[in-house]
Amino acid sequence: MNLGVYIQVPFCQTKCTYCNFHTGVVAREKYHPYAAAVCREISALASSSELAPLRGATIDSVYFGGGTPSLLEPAALANILNLLRTSFGLAPHVGQHVPMVPEVTLEADPETITAEKAAAWCAAGFNRISLGVQSFDDRELQAAGRMHRSADISAAAKVLRAVGFRNISMDLIAGLAHQTRESWEGSVARILAVRPEHISIYMLEIDGGSRLGSESLAGGSRYSAREIPSDDAMAEFYDAACMRLASAGYEHYEISNWGLPEFRSRHNLKYWRREPYIGFGAGAHSFDGARRWSNVHDSARYVTCIEQGMSPREQIESVTPEAALEEELFLGLRQLEGIDLAQIERKYEVSLRERIAPLQRDGFVELDGTRLRLASDRLTVSNEVFVELLGQGVERA
Repeated sequence: MNLGVYIQVPFCQTKCTYCNFHTGVVAREKYHPYAAAVCREISALASSSELAPLRGATIDSVYFGGGTPSLLEPAALANILNLLRTSFGLAPHVGQHVPMVPEVTLEADPETITAEKAAAWCAAGFNRISLGVQSFDDRELQAAGRMHRSADISAAAKVLRAVGFRNISMDLIAGLAHQTRESWEGSVARILAVRPEHISIYMLEIDGGSRLGSESLAGGSRYSAREIPSDDAMAEFYDAACMRLASAGYEHYEISNWGLPEFRSRHNLKYWRREPYIGFGAGAHSFDGARRWSNVHDSARYVTCIEQGMSPREQIESVTPEAALEEELFLGLRQLEGIDLAQIERKYEVSLRERIAPLQRDGFVELDGTRLRLASDRLTVSNEVFVELLGQGVERA
């Protein structure tokens, strides 16, 4: 069995207006104690009996996310990665043709990248960079509270290529304030010109957990809230990008993710396939196949817990068969290849045909033999489909 590891670094230089994550801006002197605490958590878990169900598993994917992990000193990132290597081992991944080294991803913002830091990341064992782009339009970036500008993105990509990175992921957000059809098409064209191996496209979420979302829901004008495109416009932007990326050779494998052949995010696939992963750091989540747990979100409280020898766990819950079934449906249908309906019905001893019949009749899902998937023209309303699907009862077989 192989295992994924997620390292949470909840620090940012600024808080983006649309962000609803548990991240924040702190003094740089907080970085070192935090990195040290993550190392102590790794060591404690590696020597405990808690991972008995995963004993013997080796790590084949590591993902440093945030926040902005590239804010940490390269030496601190290397220490964490080396400790994972010595505590758990890193396993080779067998691809379609040849074995591949473990996928080790670092999230980075364009303005934080220098040739020296990139070379140090490469030397430490990072082989994939997830670059927070969001847009190539400077007006949109400024309104969103981003610190980088379009020129920084191109410069960062050149630096990463020069030091040897051959697996770069970039993301765009459809629906940023001031975004128009022309600016969106420009961002898509620019990202394709860079040609990263992986592209993520997210639709802007409007909820009360972010400053922009809260302002928009209240009908206010701060953070350019009144300049957010309509839902229909966001859907059009997404659909247009789907066609452009397909024609450029990218495989659309998950609602928000595209990759060139052999460059799907192996770590994120673990989440969608319900494979085990362990999270370290403030707010990190874990799943061992039977239980899910998470750490406290506040980074200062997390460090205090670790330094005082207390568990940073905030929530631990067993996954019931009913919850596992819902996860299989929700996470599995996010993948464009869909799910094997017959296999799931046998595994959970349920009948799902009546449950999906109305969605199939209305063209929201497609059933090809036993393979159930979202209809390709309904991906932009996937959340509504999931709510309808999971809101119904389950008939036991």
